[in-house]
Order: sequence, then structure tokens, then C-alpha cells
Amino acid sequence: IFNFNLKKMAEQSITQPLTGPGTGIKFSKSDRKDFYTTIKKRVDAYFVETNQSKKANGTMIFKTTFILTIFALSYLLVISNWFSPGMMLFLAIVHGFFAALIGLNITHDAMHGAYSDKPKVNYRIGLFFNLIGANDYMWKISHNVLHHTFTNVAEHDADIDQLPLLRMNTKQDLWWVHRFQHIYVFFFYSLTTIAWVFLRDFAEFFHPKVNGAKRTKTPVREFGRMLFYKCIYYSIFVAVPFLVIDLPWQQILLGFLIMHLVEGITLALVFQLAHIVEGTAFPLPDHQGTLESSWAAHQMQTTADFACENGFANYLFGGLNFQIEHHLFPSICHVHYRALAPIVRDTAKEFGLPYHEHKTYFGALASHVQTLKEFGHGKK
Repeated sequence: IFNFNLKKMAEQSITQPLTGPGTGIKFSKSDRKDFYTTIKKRVDAYFVETNQSKKANGTMIFKTTFILTIFALSYLLVISNWFSPGMMLFLAIVHGFFAALIGLNITHDAMHGAYSDKPKVNYRIGLFFNLIGANDYMWKISHNVLHHTFTNVAEHDADIDQLPLLRMNTKQDLWWVHRFQHIYVFFFYSLTTIAWVFLRDFAEFFHPKVNGAKRTKTPVREFGRMLFYKCIYYSIFVAVPFLVIDLPWQQILLGFLIMHLVEGITLALVFQLAHIVEGTAFPLPDHQGTLESSWAAHQMQTTADFACENGFANYLFGGLNFQIEHHLFPSICHVHYRALAPIVRDTAKEFGLPYHEHKTYFGALASHVQTLKEFGHGKK
């Protein structure tokens, strides 16, 4: 579909820079050119010394089972008509939260090829992403390939190219309303999965560009596959509740919306705290399309960790609070990131690279709000 090998990149995840005619951007070949080689050797040595697989372990399998069980059980209890409207609303909130946990903990790893050494296992586990309403094919393009390569690069990273009402990069026009975006952004964050389920995948599929990568051929099979899974989602989570729940349609619709608001805000307030915070860079290529840093150095400059010592956060966030480690080693299961962090931190220091980190989740959230405020006032 693209001028680069999308299938290979999507299945194996990114470990090296993605450049070429499909993107028009290149990385420096001289800036800390030995950093990635050095850190990869040290990480590989860690797994050899500890006799561990880089993929999922027993802890990860238990977490997967637990999350999927609560997700399915909460749905079945909602449509059972056994409970009061208030309890059904609570169950819908639980369901939305665990839908977000599926994305954060299970399918994210699987679609990066990090869950198992076997591609078929990763593919099958990744299908749960479709069953929570999104599309794995479009995600592998916009996230695995483009976001993980061109992190915080305007017009190539979808995470900083949002609605016009949200200014998250310096190339975007500054509007007077942006000065309030640090306040109203949370409303838009809560709409993340509603937009994803009904609009985003379709819009990206038919857009002449997919977050900056030029489309050269329409993948008809993938569109049919998208429609198939969307119809399954609409049937299970839209049609069935309206058909079987013994409540007025307005209350059912409200429950569906609240479920998605919880899911959306949960996802957004994990992913966005890893890049759009104080200290991280938002580099732009020069007139020849070259970024001043090597790919690995670029990841260190544009990415941040948070709440790394918080065991509860580590469990819930699927290792995405160890975003630096994830960007350098996306094909390693997230349960290993906490052990890898000291290796990454020490190697970054050795090579004179930044290691952005917020000690707490709320510290990272405050930094995110401050960064949005600065973008909204044109200070970045």
C-alpha cells in the first residue's frame, strides 16, 4: 500500500527509522549513531542473563484473562435486566473502563508483535481491537509505523494532529480559542472512542494521506474487513442493548455514551501524557526533509515516562507510562519495561541524551495541561 513495506513493519513493529519516498523525511546518520546499537546489546544481554523471553509471561497471561473476563461479564450483566438502572449504569462504566484496558494492555502489545513470538498469536489477540470498535489495520499504519517513527513531528504524527480546535504543534494556525484549550481539551478527549468507532477509521481510510504517508493503492480487502468487524461491533454493542434491555431508549443511549466517555478519557489521558508534556521536543525537518537527530535520539527527545514507581499505574497502563522504553523496544512485552528502564536511563546519560520523567501521574497530567496552555498562547 505504501512505498515502504507496511506489512513487515506492522507485524514486527518498528526497530529502525522509517524513511524514503513515502514519507519525505530522513533522520540524521551521525547524531549518537552508536546509541541504539549499544542499548540494544545491553537489553538483549539482560534477557540472556535473566533467562527470560521478551514476550508475554504468566503475569501477562493472567492480566489478559482478568481484563477480558471483566469486560465480557460487565456486558452480559448490563443486558441481563437483573439490576436497577443505577447499577446498570455503573456496570456500563466498568465495561467502558475495561474496554480501555484491553486497548492499553492487550491489543497494543499484540499489534506491536510484543505478545508472542508467533505472528498468528499476535494477530488473533489483536483482533480484540476490532471487537472494541476500532480497526487494527488503520492503527498499525497510524500508530505502529508513523507515530513510532515520526514522534511529535507535525503532519506525520496523528497524536499531535488533532481537531483544529486543539493546537498541539507549532505548524498549526493559532486561533484565539486555543488559549482555553487546556480546559476544553478534556471534553474532546472523552469523545475519543466514539469518534473512533463511527468516524475516524473511515475518514483515515479514504483520506488521500494517512497521517502524512501517501496512499498508492486502495486496499479493498481491508475495507471489507473493516466493515465486517464494524458491523459485529454495532450489532453487539448498539443493536443488542436496544433490543433486549428493558429501559427507555434514551436511558440506553445515555449508558452507551457514558461508557464511551469513560473509555475515551482513560485512553487519552494515558497516551497523551507520554509526549505532550514539558521538556519533550517537537522537531521539524529542514528544507531537505532531514531531522537533526538519529531515530533513537529522536525518541529520547520526544518521549517521556511517568509514575514509574507506581505499581498500580504500571499494571493499569499496560507499560505505557514507560513510554521511552516502549518507543525504543516496541516489540518487547510491556511487563518487562520496568526492569529495562534503568538500562535505558543509564545509557541515555552516557550518550548525553535526555531522559524525561515525571515521578507521578498527576505531575505528568499537570505538565500536559501546562504544555497545552503554552501551545494555546503561541509560546511553543
